[in-house]
Amino acid sequence: MRGIPEWLLDRLGQDVTVEPYQGAGPFGPVYGPPRTVRALVDNRRRRVLSSDGTEVLAETTLRMRLGETCPVGSRVTLPDGRRVQVLTSAEHDGRSLPVPSHREVTTT
Repeated sequence: MRGIPEWLLDRLGQDVTVEPYQGAGPFGPVYGPPRTVRALVDNRRRRVLSSDGTEVLAETTLRMRLGETCPVGSRVTLPDGRRVQVLTSAEHDGRSLPVPSHREVTTT
């Protein structure tokens, strides 16, 4: 199994809009052009370690295709209209194991 099965994303996935974080500008954060990404959306709270090592409470977890780009600090618009910020972004690559490879993103 190489990635999240297409049929699963088609049936259970939802469209989210990702604006990738590109860095800090003179007037605040700079984001790339928005793009629509299909993801499995889990709106359960959980504790995660942020990029600076502090423990924070994540409100939403997104699981998307392995090749998607969604760096920490990116802005995401969820299906319910909430705009959230990416706390963590990690690739889970199962390689030849029979597990779905994907990118897992947690948000505020």
